Amino acid sequence: MGALKFRVLLDNSEGKEIFRDILIHEEATFDTFFKHIMHAFNFEGEQLASFYVSNETWDKGHEIGLMDMSYGTDEVEPVSVMSETRLIDLTTDADQRFILVYDFLRMWIFLVELIEKTADLIEVPKTLISVGLAPPEDSRGMDETEFGSEFGDDDFDDDDDMDEDDNEFEDGYNEEDYNAY
Repeated sequence: MGALKFRVLLDNSEGKEIFRDILIHEEATFDTFFKHIMHAFNFEGEQLASFYVSNETWDKGHEIGLMDMSYGTDEVEPVSVMSETRLIDLTTDADQRFILVYDFLRMWIFLVELIEKTADLIEVPKTLISVGLAPPEDSRGMDETEFGSEFGDDDFDDDDDMDEDDNEFEDGYNEEDYNAY
């Protein structure tokens, strides 16, 4: 038994180099790895996340989710769960890659690459190298412009513009029609 050394790069739009080298026991679960990555980048880790097995061109493959979200669907390949999947089980290549997607609304992307297998015996994960300052977790906004909202705040004001004689539903009936009942 030994340890795995991963380089975890935070993909960012500014092109800044932000990465952490993490040493973790090969028998550790993806859940333990996820929590340490969040800690290493000063993120809360309270949002949904998934690892994806990847290849040399960073394509997404098999998903390792924070929890089982399949709800009994007949998926071709069932999603693995972080707390039940060990790192050693999915690190088949010497330069194995994973993609970690955190917070599916803000879409934080971490590119994870195995850089070394060692004989080191460690109990808890360690951050060996820390390069660059991670942005605050909430620095990616979630305002309505990011979701393509076509409505402005003025489009949903109160019915102040309605006159008393206006019929709200244009159904041909007015208030007097209902007084007979």
